[in-house]
Amino acid sequence: MTTYRNTGLGLLCGIGAGACWGFVFLAPELATGYSPLQLAVGRYLAYGLFAVALIAPQWRQLRAQLRWRDWRTLLWLSAVGNVLYYILLAQAVRSGGVAMTSLVIGFLPVVVTLVGSRGRDAVPLRKLMPSLLLGGAGILCIAWQSLGSAAGSDGAGAIFGLLCAVGALISWTTYAVGNSHALQRLHTISSHQWNLLTGLITGGMALLLAIPAFAWNSNTGPSISWLHFAGIAAGVALVASIIGNAFWNRASRLLPLTMIGQMILFETLFALCYGLLWEARWPTLLESISLVLVAASVLSCVAVHRMPASQADN
Repeated sequence: MTTYRNTGLGLLCGIGAGACWGFVFLAPELATGYSPLQLAVGRYLAYGLFAVALIAPQWRQLRAQLRWRDWRTLLWLSAVGNVLYYILLAQAVRSGGVAMTSLVIGFLPVVVTLVGSRGRDAVPLRKLMPSLLLGGAGILCIAWQSLGSAAGSDGAGAIFGLLCAVGALISWTTYAVGNSHALQRLHTISSHQWNLLTGLITGGMALLLAIPAFAWNSNTGPSISWLHFAGIAAGVALVASIIGNAFWNRASRLLPLTMIGQMILFETLFALCYGLLWEARWPTLLESISLVLVAASVLSCVAVHRMPASQADN
């Protein structure tokens, strides 16, 4: 089994990424009146502008190091892991609420760990099974609550929100696996530079989507000013996309895929805490049980990876 150094630093980076990404779930609540597509375009236009400013001094050097394969990877990672993911996420929050969305996204550790367990020198799947079962049980709790709430007056909206959250889950799983593989094979580009290059491509995509997003979506009257909207978009771009992604890319180089998947839990934990503070309420019984189960899932995964290689392989 491959030995990864600086596991402690990787864990800290994973926690930092989760704390930054958790704010993403509040943006749809703060920018009421704007569509999910408008939120995605605003955030990623700001992300692109930040990336241009930060990458400009080293652009010539980076351009010489990138091959066409790397540009293709950046294109599809930006489309799937940023634009599509955030549109689905924002719609899920709008239709199903912050708590439901954050806990469905909490299933990401289970999915990414399953994919990572297929890699060479990965921790055997049977050793990860307790972690997967705990995480799956946590998601079943919140899914049960979401389906129960669908019996209310806004049942269709709750179900649609749940479907969008599942779509975001699939989208970001694809990104997490692809991004981890890309970072492991790139040796001349730092994780921060890769983040800025991703922002450059994502900003270009957002620019193409700006006209349909704002010219053809005039049926929802914004309840906040454009300046307020721009501030939210810039804040999410800086905290989540620049700082949060930098933490995540660093963690992706320090931890194996079977462990990096579990770090996504911290996004769920922070998002749920922010959402509960925003809604000024305590978690429900099922939400509390789900949090405990998913937390136990991560702790179990960390314990397996801290075993000596001979024990983990047996």
